[in-house]
Amino acid sequence: MRQHRKPALQFAVCINNADYPASLELHKIYRVLPDKDAAIDDDIRVIDESGEDYLYPAEWFVFVELPQAVENSFSRAA
Repeated sequence: MRQHRKPALQFAVCINNADYPASLELHKIYRVLPDKDAAIDDDIRVIDESGEDYLYPAEWFVFVELPQAVENSFSRAA
């Protein structure tokens, strides 16, 4: 029987919120959701301040690796 692995959680820090200051906070860590179609257009899908996921330019974020305890905390909050 084949086991399905959960996709690894991805996170990014916002470094530009010029067009969406109410939706994105500078220097905040956001959860990134996988979206291959968005990546083709150089976008990423993040869960923003509304609690919903939206597409934003990938250049507005820097991907980061978090300690396991922080990732676990994000997982419990989701």
